[in-house]
Amino acid sequence: MTEECINPTCRKSHHPEHVKKDLTTRLNRIEGQIRGIKGMVEKDVYCDDIITQLSATQSALNSVAKVLLDGHLKGCVKDRLAEGDDAVLDELVTTIQKLMRK
Repeated sequence: MTEECINPTCRKSHHPEHVKKDLTTRLNRIEGQIRGIKGMVEKDVYCDDIITQLSATQSALNSVAKVLLDGHLKGCVKDRLAEGDDAVLDELVTTIQKLMRK
C-alpha cells in the first residue's frame, strides 16, 4: 500500500512509460477535438459537420479504451488470475459491458 492509498481496495495501474505517453497524446488530441466541437456549436456550424466530428472523437475514445483494455488483460487480469483471484473475471465482464453500451 502506498502513502496516498490508505484504503486496501485502492488499485493502481502499472503502465510502461511509452504507453502512458501514447495515452496522454491520444487524450490531448481528443481534448482538442472536444474544444473544436464546442467552437463549432458556438459558431452554429451545420449539424451534420458537428456529428461527423463527434463520431471521429468517439472513435478516438474507443481507441484509447482498446489500448487500456489490452494492457488490463495482459497485465492486471493475467496477474490476478495467476494469484488465484478469479473475481477479476466478473470485473472484466462488467468492464466489457460498460464498453459495449456505447
